[in-house]
Amino acid sequence: MSADEERDGVRLTNLDQPLFEGADATKRDLVDYLDAVAGCLVPQIEGRPLSVKRVLRGQKPFMQKNTPKYTPSWVRTVAVWAATSQREVSYALCDDRRTLLWFANQRAVEYHPPLVRAETWDRPTHLVIDIDPPGEDAFGDAVAAAHLVRRAMDDSGLRGAVKTSGAKGVHVFVPLDGATRVEDVAAATRALAVRAERLDPDLVTTAFIREDRGGKVFLDSTRAGGATVVAAYSPRIRPGTPVSFPVAWDDLDRVAPSDFTIRTAAAALAGRDVWTGLMPEPQAVPADLVEQGHTIPIARVQAMHEGKRRARARRDG
Repeated sequence: MSADEERDGVRLTNLDQPLFEGADATKRDLVDYLDAVAGCLVPQIEGRPLSVKRVLRGQKPFMQKNTPKYTPSWVRTVAVWAATSQREVSYALCDDRRTLLWFANQRAVEYHPPLVRAETWDRPTHLVIDIDPPGEDAFGDAVAAAHLVRRAMDDSGLRGAVKTSGAKGVHVFVPLDGATRVEDVAAATRALAVRAERLDPDLVTTAFIREDRGGKVFLDSTRAGGATVVAAYSPRIRPGTPVSFPVAWDDLDRVAPSDFTIRTAAAALAGRDVWTGLMPEPQAVPADLVEQGHTIPIARVQAMHEGKRRARARRDG
């Protein structure tokens, strides 16, 4: 088998090279996996300004937002103003198999779309709680936290789907009807996290500053608007190359992140888009969640001010 080949007009090179240290996979394994799940993965990322995490030989992984100068002319792009860097960023739109294969040849392992589409930047398509356990061996705690979030959703009149993050935690997604602006979705996300926290404050926390979490599972409510979340079916740059994989709520207690890798996930899907199948119909954001959320400080802003306060206290102490 040649180390180079062509698929859908995309030249694929150095396919027999190891993907990264500890991957237990080659670049060919990445290409074959992404090709096999293209029909499931592309619908999750198409039309969304895409950030990818690449890993080149001999280098540390890095996140790529701006498309490189050598990007083929047939890759669709969209220009987005980046307030932090005060410049225009040209994001790729991965709308088809051909573009996905090109990314695979660039050794793009992880696919991180935002929760908005390029044409409706102010209208999130999903509300997301990112559940982050305190350690690599605490996935069971993340699962327990996910069930708390589900209870809070039920109490709030919402329904959602869950997937492994492909790392150590899980992601809970609530599909939205597109009628709510990003500021209100962000507020509702904060309120939902607080409601889940109140169900079992010994297990979970909404504390954004890591030192304040006390070894509890973190309910991250900051994934809103332009923030990205790794896509369902995306591989991760972690030992064994696990995949972010959709799981039915009733099966969540019986899985582990290592169950789904680029060597096993495609066979488990058997051509089915499980994530879309598990996702409920789009819903309206409850007004009471929005109202409550606007009374809760924005976590990143609060953490920034608290960090400055603590720094001053250390200097003055």
